[in-house]
Order: sequence, then structure tokens, then C-alpha cells
Amino acid sequence: MRIERKNIFAVILAGGSGSRLWPLSRQHLPKQFLALDGDASLLQTTINRIAPVIDAKNVLIVTQESHAKGEAYHALLAYRILFEPVARNTAPAIALAAAYLMADGQDPLMVVLPADHIVKNEERFLAHLHAAIEAAENGKLITFGIKPTRPDTGFGYIKAPARDRGRAAAALAPDSSASNVYEVERFTEKPDDVTAEQFLKQGDYYWNSGMFVWRASAILAEIQQHLPAVHQVIQAILAESRSGGTFQNAVEKHFSSMPSISIDYGVLEKSSHVSLIPCDIGWNDVGSWQAVHEIGEKDENRNALQGNVIALNCKNSLIRAEKRLVAAIGVEDICIIETADAVLVSKNDQSQRVREVVDLLHQTGATEHLCHLKVNRPWGSYSVLEEDPGGFKIKRIEVAPGARLSLQSHKRRSEHWVVVSGTATVTIGSEVITVMKNQSTYIPIGAQHRLENRGGETLHIVEIQVGDYLGEDDIQRFEDNYGR
Repeated sequence: MRIERKNIFAVILAGGSGSRLWPLSRQHLPKQFLALDGDASLLQTTINRIAPVIDAKNVLIVTQESHAKGEAYHALLAYRILFEPVARNTAPAIALAAAYLMADGQDPLMVVLPADHIVKNEERFLAHLHAAIEAAENGKLITFGIKPTRPDTGFGYIKAPARDRGRAAAALAPDSSASNVYEVERFTEKPDDVTAEQFLKQGDYYWNSGMFVWRASAILAEIQQHLPAVHQVIQAILAESRSGGTFQNAVEKHFSSMPSISIDYGVLEKSSHVSLIPCDIGWNDVGSWQAVHEIGEKDENRNALQGNVIALNCKNSLIRAEKRLVAAIGVEDICIIETADAVLVSKNDQSQRVREVVDLLHQTGATEHLCHLKVNRPWGSYSVLEEDPGGFKIKRIEVAPGARLSLQSHKRRSEHWVVVSGTATVTIGSEVITVMKNQSTYIPIGAQHRLENRGGETLHIVEIQVGDYLGEDDIQRFEDNYGR
């Protein structure tokens, strides 16, 4: 089948928080921007997977502005981006993307994909994608259903008509190349344990993968019918953008009025136009550390070991070291995740409760769920080496060649910079100075200043902050290369 690639867009939903994979996933750098299965991030792997069908110029990423202008900056540079000012779940995000793609008068097909899932059998996935595109050309709303392997209560379930059970099972056979499309009989969102057991035994229920294909106009028509509140905000955004402003500026003004609701609850459970393609593609939503253990390469004792790890007499465990040596003795069915500032220890079957830990960190005003000690920025990175409640913080700052920080000031702290390697160009007020290796300079409270690296090697400095408040939000930017 020949596909007109220019009229197919991938809409990648990359706004999630990934809290169930704490402490590796943080609010400012959630799991979709992390490499959990190989060297590429989950987001980049998702984009690479669809490259045979969809050009990179037709990839639209919907994400939070804080990701796009913060730690995930470089991961998003090559693609179209829509910023969500606030999180409002999948229905508003998809509606926003559809309206954006239709704003210039076109009506493309949308391949909607979460940014943070894994697909092992990419060849079979592409075969199903071709079938889904063909069906969506005829106005159908296509969802990819995954054959359940356990009675999991964390997924929504999709029921295919009983009359199609045999054909669907045949299509899932390992040697089958079939991509059959079936009408959906019903959706059930996240059932209880007993119901999930029943669904598994019946054999005609599939996990909702969150992967969809439809024409932009088709999903907007369904949203207008079933989610009039979302449709109303979309119309306000379109009217605002047509009156002379940009689409993104209109989003900034109106998007917060959206209700928070998933596309499954809001549209797919109610629509009579939804069809299912059953898939056996090695799919995993990587929704917990137990899931990471499932996809990981294992030793003879079913341990998935990553990083600097010593495991003696351990079985069926995930042990991941990011910063330090982790040694484990005699543990079984355990997840151990180490980062520079936090360690998680959990039974495999309890790893879904990590989100409760994140909630407690938020409630107590802690910061370990927000960012790592090393924080990426568009210009390089910084690492917090030490922080004392008495009023000082020590950072290591790395500035990439040719990069520079914003022109900024701080109301409640001064900064002392010592160059460790490279050459710094420093602006303080109206003065511009060059600071060489083993030299230092001082930034008074309230002074406008900027740090630049005009050289060809990475600039490393040690920064000592002194003040009665040392939060990252004590910053006023006057000029910034990265639009922050």
C-alpha cells in the first residue's frame, strides 16, 4: 500500500510527569526524556519507530513548556512543538493538536502516540500502522489493542465482538501478518481485580495501548459531540489565533479553561465509530519499575543489573546504579534504584506505589521529586554539590562551547565564580571581563550579569551562592537566547 506521507502527522504526547519511575524520573525531566531501554530516550525511540512512514518535519510534540525550555530542550529542537501551559490530560492535548493541524485548511491523518512506551517488534507495528492508516482514511477512529498477559488493573480494556474472537486470535499468532480491524463493542476503564480476571478468561478483551490513528476532522467532530466544553475552548483558541496572534499565544490565553479528561473517558467510551486492531508487538508502557525489569536484559537468575552493581545470591530483581556502587546480597523480587540524591527499595509487586512517595515529597515541601542534583539546561548543565540552610549553595556549572546564560539578576543572593577550565566571558552591569582558569569574579546582589563561553571547549566553573534565599526561582531575565 502506498501512503502519501506528506498528509500524515505524528502527534507525540510528551507532557506526562512519569512519577511512577521516581527517583530516575523527575518532574523537570520525566521518563519520556530518559533512556531506559538502550541509548536513546523513549521519546526519540518513538520518533525513530515511525520514521519509515512519517517524516520528521511532520512530527508534532505536545508537551509542557517547562520541558521544552528546560532540561529537555535539545531533545525537541528538530520538531514542531505545542506547549501546554497546564496539564489537562489527553483529550485536550489531542484536540489542541488536531485544531493546530487543521488551522491552515488541511485535514491530515493523525497517528497519536505516547512518548514513553516501548515496542520491541517494530516491523509488525509498522504493518499494523499501515492497516490503521487505511482504515482511518475511511473515517474510522482506530485504536491499537494489546493482548493481555495478566489481569492488570492499571489498563483500560477494549472488548471486540465475540463473533470476531477467532479471527482476532489468529491475527495475533507469531507467524501471522494479518492486521484485522474490528468494531469495538465496549470500553472498560481500569477494572477491579475480579473483573480483570474475568476479562482475561473471556479472551476477547484487549489492553488499551493509548496509540490511535484518525483523521483530524473526525476526532474533532467526536470531541464537539461528546466534550462540548473542550470544543468551546478550541474554538476560542482558533478565533484568537485568526485575529492576528499566534496559535501558541492563543493557547497560553485559553488552554487553562480546559476540563481535565482523558480521550478514553471523554470520547472513545461514547463513540460509535471506534475500531480495534489487535496487536502483539512486544509492547510495554514502562509504567513501573516492575515493567522496566520485564523489558531489561537478565542474567541466569532473572536479575536486570544496570550500572555499577554487585549482586550476590540475588534473584528476579532490578538493581540500577546511577552514581555509586550498589551491592546487594540475598534479595529476591526487589527493585533497587540509586541516584545521586535518592535510593528506592521496593518489592516488585509494590512498585506501582512509587507515586505515593512522590506525593509525600510534594506535601512535605521536599525537592527530590522535582529535579536531579545535575540539571540540564539549553546552555549546558549545573550540579548542586552542597547546600546549607545557613545560607550558601555550591554548584558546578558547565557551559557548552558558543553558549551563554541569560542576562539576569538575583534579588536575594550574591555569586562567586571560580573558573576551573576553559575561559569565561562575564558581563557585570556595563563591564565585560575575561576570566581565565584559576581566576575568579564576584556578582553582587541585584547586579545584572551574564556568563558566556566564547571558546571551543566546555567551560567549567564552581559557583558559590550566598544569601537568605537560594531558590532557582530567584531570577529575573532581561535577555535570553532560548526564549525563557
